[in-house]
Amino acid sequence: MKRILLPTDFSTTAWNAIKYALTLFAEEECTFYVLHTYTPAFYRIDYMLGGPPFSAIADEEVNRSVAGLEKTLADMKDMSGNPRHRFEAISAFNILSHELNDITENKKIDLVVMGTKGATGAREVFIGSNTVYVLRKAFAPVLVIPNNTSYSPVKNILFPTDYLSMYKESELHQILKMAVPEDALITVLHIKETTELSEVQRFNKSYLAALLKNTRHIFVELEHAIMPFGVLEYLKKEPFDLLAMMYKKHPLLERIFERQNVDHMGFHVNIPFLAVRDTSDAGSRAEEMKAWSDFGLNWNDLNELQES
Repeated sequence: MKRILLPTDFSTTAWNAIKYALTLFAEEECTFYVLHTYTPAFYRIDYMLGGPPFSAIADEEVNRSVAGLEKTLADMKDMSGNPRHRFEAISAFNILSHELNDITENKKIDLVVMGTKGATGAREVFIGSNTVYVLRKAFAPVLVIPNNTSYSPVKNILFPTDYLSMYKESELHQILKMAVPEDALITVLHIKETTELSEVQRFNKSYLAALLKNTRHIFVELEHAIMPFGVLEYLKKEPFDLLAMMYKKHPLLERIFERQNVDHMGFHVNIPFLAVRDTSDAGSRAEEMKAWSDFGLNWNDLNELQES
């Protein structure tokens, strides 16, 4: 059974992401946890004691949170129609990213789905700052749904990488699961900022090819481009249903999130974005070679896989 966490602020943007999640998992057995967090405009003494639930002093934010969650769950049940869907509301006095990670650990969350308004106002932004903060802090994979984006089957996935990580199979599997229902094609995009890949990059590319061996995929090298502009421009030119990336303290993700870069481009992201935490480390060459041999391959297979 999948466990899906849905943060909401009761906006149309949040509801759009909830609808997307219900459609995406329409036929699966799921528990949907709908989360609303709140903080008071100013701190009262009862918050020092743990909030209104402890002090029995009524609070407008608590009432709004509970009422909003009750309505959201009722609307979700009306839309679902799947008896294997379960729903649970969570109202919390906390910072969103902190509460999200607490719930992820306690409820063993598989995926977070949340909405974003995308570019707004005079200054163009990639995605809302609150969403960016969640992506940087979240333990679980996060699927971001741009405002007004309707669900469509995922048939083409763009997966940018710099080949600097030897991804863990269990973490990459989160992306591969998105490809399974429609036998989607994964385009592995590398922005070629240097003339040649290093030995480590070549090894990691080949290891990635082995991980993707049962999934339709192609490797693309994009020359005469720099990050993040290359990825964003490539998205404009080619039809994709999902942008998927691995992240940690990751130069690729961090640079895409830098406001000044995207402000200059005036780019609007209009497809869902999946971010999966990358906890791999460089490791020793012995560890890398062991992982390579686990696939029944040896270093001499590297060139063959790169050319395939």
